[in-house]
Amino acid sequence: MARDAKGRVWFALTRGLSMATPARADDRGLPAVTLVEQLSADGAPVDLEGPIRLSSSQRRIAVGFAGLSLAVPERVRFRYRLDGFDRDWSEPVAERQAVYTNLPPGPYRFRVMASNSDGRWNGGETSLPFEIEPLLWQTAWFQLSAIVCAGFGAWGLYRLRVRQVSRRLHARFEERLAERTRIAQELHDTLLQGFVSASMQLHVAVDGLPPSSPARASLGRVHELMRSVIDEGRNAVRGLRSSTAAPHDLERAFAGVQQEVGAGAGAATYRVIVEGRARGLKPIIRDEVYRIGREGLVNAFRHSGALHVELELEYGARELCVLVRDDGRGVDPEIVRHGTDGHWGITGMRERAQRIGATLRIRSRADAGTEVELRVPASVAFERDAPRWLPWRTAAAAATPRQASTTTTTTERQP
Repeated sequence: MARDAKGRVWFALTRGLSMATPARADDRGLPAVTLVEQLSADGAPVDLEGPIRLSSSQRRIAVGFAGLSLAVPERVRFRYRLDGFDRDWSEPVAERQAVYTNLPPGPYRFRVMASNSDGRWNGGETSLPFEIEPLLWQTAWFQLSAIVCAGFGAWGLYRLRVRQVSRRLHARFEERLAERTRIAQELHDTLLQGFVSASMQLHVAVDGLPPSSPARASLGRVHELMRSVIDEGRNAVRGLRSSTAAPHDLERAFAGVQQEVGAGAGAATYRVIVEGRARGLKPIIRDEVYRIGREGLVNAFRHSGALHVELELEYGARELCVLVRDDGRGVDPEIVRHGTDGHWGITGMRERAQRIGATLRIRSRADAGTEVELRVPASVAFERDAPRWLPWRTAAAAATPRQASTTTTTTERQP
């Protein structure tokens, strides 16, 4: 070995000369070589050859690695990260093992790099890919099936609840119908029969009086009053016995109110307008809606002095709307708000609306007419329709007539 004048060092070897220039040597040390030595799951070693698949039931995953440095091995430091779990590289550590617990199912790649004894990260990194397979209840199809089953269960509970409520409503309706029928029988068999008998006897007495008798005119007016009371009583009994077997006849029932009122309806022009496709109503709701609408019509015919009276019946997607309007003299706002002593029409309408969960609004101004608006939510008012995809449901919808219908009272139907 010899050193020349330029500071180069020469080595005599068996196959020739070797020369080194110390002045050109930098201070970079040799890079550390990293190596993944082992992988264990719950303490059991895993073969690193081929694709690595672990089960989600194995909770503790440990990766052992090493860094090769020929200078000072104790100074070697490591940084690692697990792609798919760690967001960044770890801090430099001297430990030669990384432990992960409770990893969720999915693909992962473990990456590790080492610094040499001089503290320089000048070497390459080593990676180890592996995959954690999901358990049965962690698979997408199982979770989707569970969501579907939960949805069907919630739907079944909802349908059960609806049926229970419907049964209670029907039971209440049957009780009320039986009570009303009993009242109608009592009124017909006692009060009305008594009035009819008294009217007949009064009629005989009036006919027996001479035409010049001054009492004949007074008794004749009393007889006419009794006939009017008998007619009103019969209308009341007819209303108490109103059949709810045909829920689609609500339009026809409203159309006949003017004829029921008779002479008290005056000369008002009356029409019924129906919008939308008629849907079946729950019996108890139909009964209450009819009674509220009838009360509004009777008030318009008897007390408003109107020339035009309209009832609009709208079958909407979200609600059933009944609107009674007239162009009469209007109602005092105080009466609208508080009613009148001895008259329970407006109060009764509000009570019926509240009982079925409906909204009732009465708007009126002097000489501007009155408007009574009743809105019943669809979920409360309508019977449940058959599913649209059923063939008989489609055929029935196609066969439903939607043409305008006209009765003695002007009645219009709008699509």
